[in-house]
Amino acid sequence: MSSYKVHNGKEKPAEEVEIVQKCIGVLGKWHIWICLGIFLVKFPVAWHQLSIVFVAPPVNFTCIDSEIDRCSKNCSGHTFDRKIFTETISTQWDLVCQKENLASFAQTITMLGILFGNMIFGYLSDRFGRKDPLLWAVIIQAITGLGAAFSPWLILFLIMRFFAALATGGTMVTSFVLVMELIGTEWRTVLGILYQIPFNLGHLTLPLFSYFLRDWRYFQAAISAPSIFLIVYYWILPESPRWLLSVGKTDDAIKTLEAAAKGNNLPTNNIRKDVEFYMAKKEVNSENTKQGGNIVDLVRTKIMRIYTIAICFNWLVCGLCFFGVSQFIGQLGGNIFLNVALSAIIQIPSTLFSIYATKHWGRKYTLIFGNLLAGIFVFLIGFVPSEPSWIKTILSSVGMFGLAVSFPTVYIYSGELFPTLVRNIGVGTSSMCARIGSMVAPFVAGLVKVQPWLPPVIFGVVCLIGAILCLLLPETLDCKLPDTVEEAEEFHKKKYATKAIEIEMK
Repeated sequence: MSSYKVHNGKEKPAEEVEIVQKCIGVLGKWHIWICLGIFLVKFPVAWHQLSIVFVAPPVNFTCIDSEIDRCSKNCSGHTFDRKIFTETISTQWDLVCQKENLASFAQTITMLGILFGNMIFGYLSDRFGRKDPLLWAVIIQAITGLGAAFSPWLILFLIMRFFAALATGGTMVTSFVLVMELIGTEWRTVLGILYQIPFNLGHLTLPLFSYFLRDWRYFQAAISAPSIFLIVYYWILPESPRWLLSVGKTDDAIKTLEAAAKGNNLPTNNIRKDVEFYMAKKEVNSENTKQGGNIVDLVRTKIMRIYTIAICFNWLVCGLCFFGVSQFIGQLGGNIFLNVALSAIIQIPSTLFSIYATKHWGRKYTLIFGNLLAGIFVFLIGFVPSEPSWIKTILSSVGMFGLAVSFPTVYIYSGELFPTLVRNIGVGTSSMCARIGSMVAPFVAGLVKVQPWLPPVIFGVVCLIGAILCLLLPETLDCKLPDTVEEAEEFHKKKYATKAIEIEMK
């Protein structure tokens, strides 16, 4: 007798629902080693996204002619304070005064590249599989990252940085998809959050690189060179068996599944039979496959508009505030290396905490907690004295804790809020808002030169608005995921009807 599972609210044979999980298990030794290998790619992701803190840190300077104002048109050149950093892109290309925004533009270029990388490599990974596009992205990241380090002109540096970021966006999307397609259902939430830990560790190692490499060129080369070693992915990573099955490469999928099963000490005798049965069943049912929705469905009805606006704004909060506060920390007084290290260290327990919170508090209240914590503590930075500097450092570290809780939570939450027919469109549109926020972030952080209290107030208020918008959303923990917009509407109405009855009973 065939075993049955509930999938999207309908009973289906287990072999149809989770053929990969049936063949290679939920989580085994093979899974763990493959995931550890994939996780290594998150180190360069953190290095390239956050490197601007040390590539273009605040710099003190004066006019060569001491009697002339340093930003006067009559000033023929600048003398820079090189006590902390011997060379930055600001000192290299005189990015001060009227050209100061070009340093911030370097970070905007980075986030724009990541946005395009997510889109381009998302398409490539659907067209050519997960493994090869990941390998291409790693190679491009290494070449262009090193190219940026040795660029003699600012324009070439920006071009190289854009393509390095584009490749970084590619490694992000393809590596995450590969992990999610290999891991069994029960462990996907946990692994999806643990996937952020290497990013946190990459953030933590950035100040270490910069402390020993005070010239931005050596620093840029050091964070780009390790990508060369990830070329070993060609030999050690498997192709996603789910993708192989989806494009009809049955024999290749069977070979991958058999190798994985052996790695997990599981039997391989029935894999071919189970897979061939699954493919035959899939072919019979292919004519009944539903067509997907489109982006209009995200705003077509009142409840979907609420979902879309609230969750997109919370993605924007994560992009704007996480990267903005990270860069703002580099502009605080005190030791820049210690400030950045502390903000990175605090993210590791916060990521682990989010695993507990999302399971016990639910997605909604975890996201509200993260936003409130970040909003209150970052907002307070604008109103505490500059000395002693450790006060602002502690406030910013607690704020980063909240943001590091919000980021993985909003990803899970958005995937559960949107119905199946528009889930990819919904999550993709939402994550684009995070990229938009991260592109704006360096300019908001740069407002510290206008008024020191302005950036933390903006970041804090935005987080608080995000928390308030969460109140409009239902809880999705352990709930059946909706397939259609109509089911999402019904789910929303039932949730609030149940809550109203509970209030009346009290």
